[in-house]
Amino acid sequence: MPFNFDLHTHSFFSGDGVSSPEDLIAGAKAKGLHGIAMTDHNTCDAVTYMLEKGLMRIDGQPVEGFLVLPGVEVTTADGHLLCIGAELPFMKGKPAREVCEVIHQRGGLAIPPHPYDLFRAGIRFSVLETLPIDAIEVFNAATTLRRYSRASSTSRRTRSTTPSRRCRARPANGRACCSRRSSARRTCRSGSTRE
Repeated sequence: MPFNFDLHTHSFFSGDGVSSPEDLIAGAKAKGLHGIAMTDHNTCDAVTYMLEKGLMRIDGQPVEGFLVLPGVEVTTADGHLLCIGAELPFMKGKPAREVCEVIHQRGGLAIPPHPYDLFRAGIRFSVLETLPIDAIEVFNAATTLRRYSRASSTSRRTRSTTPSRRCRARPANGRACCSRRSSARRTCRSGSTRE
């Protein structure tokens, strides 16, 4: 039987969360989810709260058919890293590799959220490919694919205060041949001239 979980949630115990743990559970149940991972930024306070309130169990069993997994989103020196299935001591600012090792020692899963999204502290590819991670978050409601593209192309283009123009070449697929922008007239990858 497949299970549907949201493995990246924040409550008001996190600096960027507004919902109570009770509201997160109610919302997840209303959407038909079987569980959530509580992954507040740099704190496991919500996990402690939920255990005290009987909203989750220390033995990892569901409460009233709904499973809450302990976790935390650590702001490492290299970017954000989710720990799913374990609690961690305060590790903000530590290298991502060190945080991965502690996560695994405690029986958790290390999952980089919003990878490549440098606007939201995603871990850069050069670091990411060296880490002993267990999975990668492939969808984040606050980060769209367009934003990933924008993030990766930002470092390749020259910023200008003058209006920019896109390449006007249109291959068979109907899309512009590249997304490069420039205020100057230049030749793009297809060999056509941008206006």
